[in-house]
Amino acid sequence: MNYGDAGATIGHELTHGFDDEGARFDAEGNLKNWWTLEDSRNFEARGECVAKQFDGFEVEPGLHENGKLVEGESIADLGGLVIAYAAFRNTLKGKSEPAAIDGFTADQRFFISYAQSWADNFRPEFARLIAQTDVHPIDRFRTLGPLANMPQFARAFECKTPSPMVRPEGQRCRIW
Repeated sequence: MNYGDAGATIGHELTHGFDDEGARFDAEGNLKNWWTLEDSRNFEARGECVAKQFDGFEVEPGLHENGKLVEGESIADLGGLVIAYAAFRNTLKGKSEPAAIDGFTADQRFFISYAQSWADNFRPEFARLIAQTDVHPIDRFRTLGPLANMPQFARAFECKTPSPMVRPEGQRCRIW
């Protein structure tokens, strides 16, 4: 569960070093374009996938997230979750799969912990304000977006397509 919560947060912050803003700085912290043109184009296309996905999230009827506004944070959320999951699974190499606890597998507990880290209770007025002004998406979309892009989540909970929790292969966003 620590990997799903704290691990994803650490991974999120690490990913900022390579998101749409962090990628503009070199290893010494200088504003410098150090990516190849091909790498930049590839990353921009992957970021556009994330932005487009978030454009589709409806805060309330007629009001959607602004994908370009939240792109950097959403990239960091997805990257952080992927990094944390890989680190978590790496700790289990050469070991037997942990026993279920309260009926939940280790993978399920990882993803539940991630989702719980974004539990909130926004008033509609505050949700509207965030959607229009904040570079951070509304918390429920910080959960739904990354999880729907991870086939490991769909496998852990046996989610089938079509489902809001499963992005089909050709529509799945992947940063790294």
